[in-house]
Amino acid sequence: MNEKEYEAQLLSTPYPKQDPYGALSMPVYHALAYEFETAEEMEAAFCGRTDEHTYSRITNPTVQHLEERVKNVTGAYGVTALNSGMAAISNTLITLAWSGCNLITSRHLFGNTYSFFVNTLNALGMKVRFCDLTNPKEVAEAMDEQTCGLFLEIITNPQMEVADLAALSKIAHDRGVPLIADTTIIPFPIFRAIDFGVDIEVVASTKYISGGATTLGGLIIDYGRFNQYRTPLLQALKGTSQSPFHTRLRKEVHRNLGAYMTPEVAYQQSLGLETLQLRFERQATACKELAGKLQALPQVKTVNYTGLRDNPFYGISKKQFGNYPGAMLTFDLESREECYRFMNRLKLIRRATNLFDNRSLIIHPASTIFGSFTAVQRESMDVKETTIRLSVGLESVASLFEDICQALA
Repeated sequence: MNEKEYEAQLLSTPYPKQDPYGALSMPVYHALAYEFETAEEMEAAFCGRTDEHTYSRITNPTVQHLEERVKNVTGAYGVTALNSGMAAISNTLITLAWSGCNLITSRHLFGNTYSFFVNTLNALGMKVRFCDLTNPKEVAEAMDEQTCGLFLEIITNPQMEVADLAALSKIAHDRGVPLIADTTIIPFPIFRAIDFGVDIEVVASTKYISGGATTLGGLIIDYGRFNQYRTPLLQALKGTSQSPFHTRLRKEVHRNLGAYMTPEVAYQQSLGLETLQLRFERQATACKELAGKLQALPQVKTVNYTGLRDNPFYGISKKQFGNYPGAMLTFDLESREECYRFMNRLKLIRRATNLFDNRSLIIHPASTIFGSFTAVQRESMDVKETTIRLSVGLESVASLFEDICQALA
């Protein structure tokens, strides 16, 4: 999608109802409950026969407008806005799972995602089968009639692995399995997940969308094209709607888990959507340039950014994400101690977690995000003691490189 298409579609998304004051930005409807003219209208709303709002844990006008904007620019069947990226992942998997099912995924996962799969869902009766997702044959052999989904991050954090989405989609669909992708690292104006066979997209809108780390949020984007779900409760919905997944998510799971986005957050993230493409282009361009400069520093042992020509995933990354695959890179120093010494000397780049803030952020994943994992677990996940993760913000490349050089001196 080019800039004109994205901005035009986003900014022309109409309000569900005309604002009485003609506000250009959707107002914050800080309302809990909504009044009805008659008992009959109230019954119809609560029973789902109309789209009127009843209670803001379920729907809210401000949140709904954010969902509609995302739906409009992605071409999705339905969008659900929640209060974090982890809420988006958990609501998605609970909608798909049943006791005794299994999930196919990689060990190359964000720490909390891994913990949710291995600990939380395992305790509820879902088994996780880890595969090398860059090996289609291994993925195909891991699937069976009890597989509820194939889950991956489009660029893994922090390993920076890229799998062939079209190949995985074909394997999954041939076996009646949906492909679920965490696409947080490349926003939807740049990467169209639907074009590569992704059925359900989960996004931590806390990152690029929030517009500079203003708010926590998550999105579930359902393209409504998959209808072979093995989940018993989803099978029962076949023929009653275009998307059994979206129907169960909205009518049951998200209501019962109570993780719906708040109107204040939706307002701020809706504003963030309006500058999303501009910020991404600047940050991703700077990240690629900085990655190239880091390669020339003798203290830096390796630089991992899939937009570099010598990266092992360069070809598939360029095919799926274009020339600028996100604003995150990793690099390795001599030792964990060197990583700490370097980070402690930084003056401009902030020592903090999160991704795609307006400020550049740096973190040592092994001791923080994966700090509660054992050394054996970290090794199995390819999380190295020597790796540093850098999220590039809006500062100039010259300023960032100068700060890195003085910290390495």
